Amino acid sequence: MAETTTPVRALGLICSLKRSPDESSSALIAEDVFKTMRGEGAECEAVRCVDYAIAPGIEADMGDGDEWPKIREKVMAADVVLLSTPIWLGHASSVTQRVLERLNADMSTEDDQGRPVMAGKVAIVSVVGNEDGAHKVVADVFQGLNDLGFSIPAQGCTYWNGPAMGSTDYKDIDEVPESVASATAAAARNAMHLARTLRQSDYPPYQ
Repeated sequence: MAETTTPVRALGLICSLKRSPDESSSALIAEDVFKTMRGEGAECEAVRCVDYAIAPGIEADMGDGDEWPKIREKVMAADVVLLSTPIWLGHASSVTQRVLERLNADMSTEDDQGRPVMAGKVAIVSVVGNEDGAHKVVADVFQGLNDLGFSIPAQGCTYWNGPAMGSTDYKDIDEVPESVASATAAAARNAMHLARTLRQSDYPPYQ
């Protein structure tokens, strides 16, 4: 168990289809989540997943240039994992699905108490898009994260949807709507609270 005096470590897995340094709404809303977390003393790092060669598969290391192990190392060191995804055709991005499939490699990995290795980690989700589907995307991603053993806090998501069939993105708006800003801050605060709680009192042994 991590020392309660060490900062909470948050990792943002940005599942945009845009490579760095292109602007990304998924990266921007993740940064808005991080602003609240940093205000509470968290150490935050964002990873633009599409910048890495993440091979298809459900193993921890698929070999032959697979760069998922670099990201997995960051996941294993994190207390909070934020998945931030755009909506395409009503679904999370293909990058999001690839990330979930690679996380699946650790579904059966246990700690020395027989617990899922992800059980002590918190997961939250942020979603952006200019089409409907945010609730469905959150539900689908949360189900996968729950299966993997992540703990999901109360109101552990935030999302922004622009006008249906429009061309305005989150990165284009002049001011974040108060309802979105409030949801973003709540998800961040609740994730921090749950992460600290799990540090002090983890789940009981499965053995």
